[in-house]
Amino acid sequence: MADVILVLNAGSSSIKFSAFDVKDDELELVTRGQVEGLFSSPHFVAFDSKGEKTGENKWGDGQKLEHADAIAYLGAFLRGHGAGHRLIGVGHRVVHGGAQFTKPVLTSPEVLDELEKLTPLAPLHQPHNLKPIRIVAERNPDLPQVACFDTAFHATQAPLAQAFALPESITKNGVRRYGFHGLSYEYIASALPDIAPDAARGRTVVAHLGNGASLCAIHAGKSIASTMGFTAVDGLMMGTRCGNLDPGVILYMLDELGMNAREIEDLLYRGSGLLGVSGVSGDMRALLASDDERARFAIDLYVYRIGREIGSMSAALQGLDAIVFTAGIGEHSKEIRQRVCEQAAWWGIELDRKANESGGPRISTASGKVSAWVIPTNEELMIARHTFALIDDKREGAST
Repeated sequence: MADVILVLNAGSSSIKFSAFDVKDDELELVTRGQVEGLFSSPHFVAFDSKGEKTGENKWGDGQKLEHADAIAYLGAFLRGHGAGHRLIGVGHRVVHGGAQFTKPVLTSPEVLDELEKLTPLAPLHQPHNLKPIRIVAERNPDLPQVACFDTAFHATQAPLAQAFALPESITKNGVRRYGFHGLSYEYIASALPDIAPDAARGRTVVAHLGNGASLCAIHAGKSIASTMGFTAVDGLMMGTRCGNLDPGVILYMLDELGMNAREIEDLLYRGSGLLGVSGVSGDMRALLASDDERARFAIDLYVYRIGREIGSMSAALQGLDAIVFTAGIGEHSKEIRQRVCEQAAWWGIELDRKANESGGPRISTASGKVSAWVIPTNEELMIARHTFALIDDKREGAST
């Protein structure tokens, strides 16, 4: 009977999942999918390792599923399609580990209580990340579960890189730069030695460009600085998030526009970025296909902000050897990659247009001083690796 590790990534209205076979200490994807639209129009879909659809269900408009219902449905699906497999652990993506949790950890009631205390640092993510852990624990208390944190990879940053210029009376409460997308960056750092050894040893800026977007400065596999800070709304312009913003704008919204905190939160997280600037869409594919001048301006601003922040990350690294593109836009948009590389040409990047058209992995010429790469990220595999490692350690400890 094959051992299987399940990975869950829960949001406010969706649960993404992946299941991995454990074979000779190697992990192989078995199935992946998601339940989305939990509170409006629930839709379940699953695929095998080759991308072939293996299951789908739609509950219809106006129907609602709680997270517990979605997990129950997912569990039934996996049991029905998992003949010859035995679930040995579940790994979870948790956005915030705070200053305390700087590496993956086996969950327990005590750990969950500590993670709940971090909710004010990530109110839009943390509660939803933790909910499935409690649900699984109630139904199968003996099944090991592992929490993997988006902040953990950035724990190697120096105190100067993490600090805000605020009084200690505020910063002592945990107000500092944490950085996010850490599981994606950790995966890229683990893949670089095989794909681009020089970049792995050197100073590399990784561009995680998806609906959420950020840059990370990595030197010899460790995070030096990142564009996201206290929250995941900081840094680059994103699909619906504003990125860098003068704090005075917040005060203006409060005092002059009469907006309250929740209205501002909704605007900054869900009504800004590509969507807010273009007035058309937060989806880069739709903007690239649009003739609307506002859409073109939104793309221009998106690329400009990336170029500005590459300079910031390069300054933190005190140099630049490579740029890596990853995540949805970074992996699939040849136009955005081309424009970013052209804007950063002063660093010595020489784009190989044919290689960029085909998706890489290397998309720069050999003669350029700075290399450019496209490497697909795999946060789910990173979570599965951490989960298996902790479960394996627990097994070995129990046998000694």
